[in-house]
Amino acid sequence: MINPTWLNTFCTLVEVNHFTQTAQRLYMTQSGVSQHIKKLEQQVNCALLERHGKQFSLTPQGQNLYQQGSQLLKDWQFLEQQLKDDSPYRGSIKIQSPGSCGLKFYSQLLALQSEHEGLTIDYRFAPNESVEQAIANHSADIGFLTHPPVLGEVTSHKIGKEALLLVTPATIKTPTWQTLCNLGFIGHPDAKHHAQLLLSENYSEFEHIDQIKRAGFSNQISLILEPVSLGLGFTVLPAHAVGAFNKPELIKTHHLVNPVSESIYVCHHRNRPLAKRMNTVIELIKAGISN
Repeated sequence: MINPTWLNTFCTLVEVNHFTQTAQRLYMTQSGVSQHIKKLEQQVNCALLERHGKQFSLTPQGQNLYQQGSQLLKDWQFLEQQLKDDSPYRGSIKIQSPGSCGLKFYSQLLALQSEHEGLTIDYRFAPNESVEQAIANHSADIGFLTHPPVLGEVTSHKIGKEALLLVTPATIKTPTWQTLCNLGFIGHPDAKHHAQLLLSENYSEFEHIDQIKRAGFSNQISLILEPVSLGLGFTVLPAHAVGAFNKPELIKTHHLVNPVSESIYVCHHRNRPLAKRMNTVIELIKAGISN
């Protein structure tokens, strides 16, 4: 079995890319770092580093060991943390979601943290694909998605749904197909997905969003409706994002003949059991969606 101490030294060295700084981070001497690497190479019976003076590069075996070994270290650290403290209201939780979900969820979670001083919420906004990848590589503990995951490492279940809304400048009374084409589309990270779901159900002319000219783009959830409010285009967004816009008098939300909602899924790594504090978060979000 690979010595976990030597493996940790090796992975830290790869990440820091400097022997002296690695020694400082691990509270070791530089010769101690070199000794750990030498012992690890002897244990696995192959060279892990190619040394070039004071610099080094990874051998193919070293690259493979780092990729799989760093993941093992994360799993061991997670297991150790769970064994030490599995309180429903203590510890750190790393959460990611698309911005539309986060606009509602984040305030709920901050309220939870305010009630429990031992709880720390680390919340990141990201597109669906990035959230799923973060779960797969253990960068996040819990993710919320607006479509089912496709990666094998990620498992999920549906916890609710959210209406998708067509939003135009306030001056638009009837959003005909030609009106939308004349306005142009304001894009965002999940725009194609949202537009496909809503517009395909309500406009026979719609085939794909590229039929409509691009009038702008923003990856900041709080700013997507700014160009719409200025009359520069229209967009499709989940209800949470529309409700959070601070200039509602400048936009108009249209309730189309065929309403469409997107499902919300909670996901986590398939091979990582949920700590009690993570279940606390999931149950809080589920209750908030149903209200």
